[in-house]
Amino acid sequence: MAKLILIDRKKFYDKLKLSRLSKLKPLSQSQVNGIEVIFNEWDSRQDLTDIRWLAYMLATVYHECDGKMIPIEEYGKGTTRPYGKKRKHSGASYTTPNKIYYGRGLVQLTWYENYELMGRLLGVDLLNRPELALDSIIATKIMFEGMTKGSSSFGDFTGKCLEMYFNSSINNPKEARRIINGLDKAETIKGYHEEFLNCLK
Repeated sequence: MAKLILIDRKKFYDKLKLSRLSKLKPLSQSQVNGIEVIFNEWDSRQDLTDIRWLAYMLATVYHECDGKMIPIEEYGKGTTRPYGKKRKHSGASYTTPNKIYYGRGLVQLTWYENYELMGRLLGVDLLNRPELALDSIIATKIMFEGMTKGSSSFGDFTGKCLEMYFNSSINNPKEARRIINGLDKAETIKGYHEEFLNCLK
C-alpha cells in the first residue's frame, strides 16, 4: 500500500520555478526525469515521511551532480585522487576487476570497497560493472541506502545517516553534510536544502 501522503509534484515544480536554484531555471526534461526517479523512490517507501530528509537528498544531488539532477561521472574521473588508481581504501592494490572506482552516480560513489558493499546490498554487480552506478534507478537506490541507513565500508557514506541530523529534536542541515563528505561545502548545501524544503512544503 502506498503512503497516504505523497509528494505534491505540481506544487513542487511551481515553487521550484520561483526558487533561487539558478541551475534549475528553466527546468530541462532530463532534470525533471532525474527528480521524478527520486520522488518515485521516496513515495514507494512506507517508512520515509520526514520531507527534510528528501530535501537534503535533493540538495546533495544538486551539489554533487552540478545541478543536472541525474547521475554523472566525477569530473576528471579521480585522476588526482587515491581512488583514481587500482588501489583499495585499505591501501592494497588490485588487478581484477580491471576497473577504476572513481565517483559515479548521484552521490559520487568512490573506492573499491564501497562499490563492493553497495553492489552486495542492492544485488547489483557494481564491482565488475561500475557504470551501473550511472543508471538513474540504481543511483537513486544507492543514495537512499547510504543516506537513510549510513551504509558504508568507511567513507562516502560515513556511517552517519539522515536521522542523526533530522528528527523530532534536531534540525541540522549543515552538519548533515557529514553523511557524505565531512563539512565540505556544508553551508552552501544547507542553502540548497532550504530552497528544496520550501518547494516541498
